[in-house]
Amino acid sequence: MRRVAQVIRVRPDKADEYRELHRDVPRPVLDRLRSRHIANYSIHLYGDLLFAYFEYHGDDLVADLARLADDEATQAWWHLTDSCQERVKEAGPEDRWASLEQVFLME
Repeated sequence: MRRVAQVIRVRPDKADEYRELHRDVPRPVLDRLRSRHIANYSIHLYGDLLFAYFEYHGDDLVADLARLADDEATQAWWHLTDSCQERVKEAGPEDRWASLEQVFLME
C-alpha cells in the first residue's frame, strides 16, 4: 500500500461551492476511484489550502490515475471542481495538485 498526500489552493470565493460539491460526490466517480485501487480518500481544508490523502492498493499508480482521467464521469466532476481550485507554485508543470513528501508515519 502506498500513501499519497497532495495540496492545492481553493479559490476563496469558491470555498463554499467546493464544500457543497463534496457533500454529494457522484456515485460513478466514487466507484471509479475504488476500481483504480484508491481507498481512504479524504480532503481537508486549512485556510485556503486543500489537503488530500488517499491510500493506493494497486501496482501502477501512474497507469491507474491515467485510467481514472479517461473516465467521462470523472472528467465531468473535475470540470466542476477544477474551477474552484488553483495550483500552488510547488506543483509540477503537468500537475494540478502538488505531491507532499511524507516525513513521519506512526503505524
